[in-house]
Amino acid sequence: MMGNKSIAQVGVEDLCKAGGLSKEEAKEIHGVVTEAIAKAGGDAREVWREVVRRRVLKPWHQHSLHQLVYYSVYARWDASVDGPPLYWFPSVYESKLTNLGRTMEIHGPKLLGTSYKDPIASFNLFRDFTVQHPEVYWSIILKELSVIFHESPKCILDTADGSRPGGTWLPGSVLNIAECCLLPSSHPRKEDDSFAVVWRDEGNDDSDVNRMTLKELREQVMLVANALDATFQKGDAIAIDMPMTVNAVIIYLAIVLAGFVVVSIADSFAAKEIATRLRVSKAKAIFTQDYILRGGRKFPLYSRVVEASPCKAIVLPVSGNDVGIQLREQDLSWKDFLACVNQHSRPKYYTPTYQPIDSAINILFSSGTTGEPKAITWTQLSPIRCSSDAWAHIDIGVGDVYCWPTNLGWVMGPILLFSCFLTGAALALYHGSPLGRGFGKFVQDAGVTVLGTVPSLVKAWKNTKCMEGLDWTKIKSFASTGEASNVDDDLWLSSKSYYKPVIECCGGTELASSYIQGSQLQPQAFGAFSTASMTTGLVILDEDGVAYPDDKACVGEVGLFPLYLGATDRLLNADHEKVYFKGMPIHNGMRLRRHGDILKRTVGGYLVVQGRADDTMNLGGIKTSSVEIERVCDRADESVLETAAVSVAPPDGGPELLVIFVVLKKGYDHQPEKLKMIFSKAIQVNLNPLFKVKIVKIIPEFPRTASNKLLRRVLRDQIKHELSVRSRM
Repeated sequence: MMGNKSIAQVGVEDLCKAGGLSKEEAKEIHGVVTEAIAKAGGDAREVWREVVRRRVLKPWHQHSLHQLVYYSVYARWDASVDGPPLYWFPSVYESKLTNLGRTMEIHGPKLLGTSYKDPIASFNLFRDFTVQHPEVYWSIILKELSVIFHESPKCILDTADGSRPGGTWLPGSVLNIAECCLLPSSHPRKEDDSFAVVWRDEGNDDSDVNRMTLKELREQVMLVANALDATFQKGDAIAIDMPMTVNAVIIYLAIVLAGFVVVSIADSFAAKEIATRLRVSKAKAIFTQDYILRGGRKFPLYSRVVEASPCKAIVLPVSGNDVGIQLREQDLSWKDFLACVNQHSRPKYYTPTYQPIDSAINILFSSGTTGEPKAITWTQLSPIRCSSDAWAHIDIGVGDVYCWPTNLGWVMGPILLFSCFLTGAALALYHGSPLGRGFGKFVQDAGVTVLGTVPSLVKAWKNTKCMEGLDWTKIKSFASTGEASNVDDDLWLSSKSYYKPVIECCGGTELASSYIQGSQLQPQAFGAFSTASMTTGLVILDEDGVAYPDDKACVGEVGLFPLYLGATDRLLNADHEKVYFKGMPIHNGMRLRRHGDILKRTVGGYLVVQGRADDTMNLGGIKTSSVEIERVCDRADESVLETAAVSVAPPDGGPELLVIFVVLKKGYDHQPEKLKMIFSKAIQVNLNPLFKVKIVKIIPEFPRTASNKLLRRVLRDQIKHELSVRSRM
């Protein structure tokens, strides 16, 4: 990255040049580096660990200085022998203060006997125990989350029903998971006057951060729940299609509190995509906004909802009290919707609807490879799963301020919401675009302690330098999901808070969680996962469907153990058994669950996601399928005979690029650049305005199998090769 100098060859002059430093500053850093080299005895990891511990690399130093030191420390490192270079190391003292470490210190000696040493040394042993004995782990964790049962479960896990390979979890229990979010509790310590939500509107960057207490949140949610009861029938599906604002969060919790089902729709979708989701979920109404405010510009949202469906819309104003648009006859403004509880004797009091734990609370959508998005049902188990991940891996809890720019239409939205309210953390929301300095200033002013990101966002922050001069040092950890991380972008991000860990998360809507993650009880490597998540069993399969040994470096499709609290057991519009189990191998007497990721296990046991086994792609953190994109491109121009869409990661890592291969009809001639514009426009109108076509290649014919199946893999390899040749030129 920065030439091939090893750290011992980097002199004071090099440091001055790279960082724009004074001689004095450079000498100080050089002195610390020299001491670190002497102390470490040639182990690059120990050199880096010492440099970070001494805090000589400052968050405000130029990125080129951070690059010079990090890359030269690891200049002679051979990842194929030693595993990935590590940048963050837990200390035994700090490990015992984490949620999971504290729990291990209490229960480890009892559960693991004399083999238990401390949270770092015994992490793998303890995690393996949770895979073998999930009922023990969950009985401990349920006491750590603010889950209050109206009727207690008969047991933690019942495996008697052979038709449910995922197990029957917490059978007989009855509760309302939204009520659990809203009530005070002694452990975790949530009080009525503790802050539950902090937020700021874009453009008000210099005004105070807004704050809402738990009591205020509960009263707002109950008010909306009463209004819902006045308008809808119990069990109705009600959609939310708007940015993740304070009101969107209140509406989400109110729908669940009152015994309705949320239908999650992302605010970036075109009318056709909104229509599909309303149809599949049989939604009776949709909450939306008149406009979306992003980067100082107004984008219409209500008009897209109108184009999508005659379904009743309840419309919130993007600012002020009145919607800035004419509504249809069947629609209601937010003000009029709330006015229906004016006659109510106690509008801010509501008795929750209690339901069995496996009742539906949320319908989410995930792109399938078959075109139509899969409609995935979250039950009341799903929030327990996702908040326990945040508790154990990201170490979220009371006193934290958790921020992650996302939307209730993506699985990350509900995960974030429940991960805050079931652990006692405050939820931080920025009403506007996360791409600019305004967002970064909010992170600083709100005192965010955990910042979640997607890699394309981090790349934008780094490249535009928009966060310079801001103080992010209250952040104790970062998190990242949605697509493959770029090492250099994560180096930049981690350096903004004196090299705090970036916890990688990879999972699925249908798992309500991450199946692989980072952990604060293990050393971390940029762009890699250090472990399967707590209680998750997995194997990596070879070409014949046989599991590689757990300690072997390998590449293959992942197979998940079927016992998995929070994973789906149904789909609204597809055969669950066929999608997740059919054709998967049997391992140790159990049929594995399909997830579809290709995993690489490195030397040292770190994991890297290398793409999808099927033809799903990940564009800017949004999953879509080749089929969906091809369907749009095939119709985009009369010259097109057929198209094949593939996505590839750039040679230096980072977000996937969309590449379209085209076979033209006979007699037609077209320039790739012209088609690139035509395809981009068609995709943005019909699928998602955020998708961009990077490359168009015209070829005479597509590679196919004997049964005429399109071999996208061959095209993907071809373009990968071309890009890597280009990057070396």
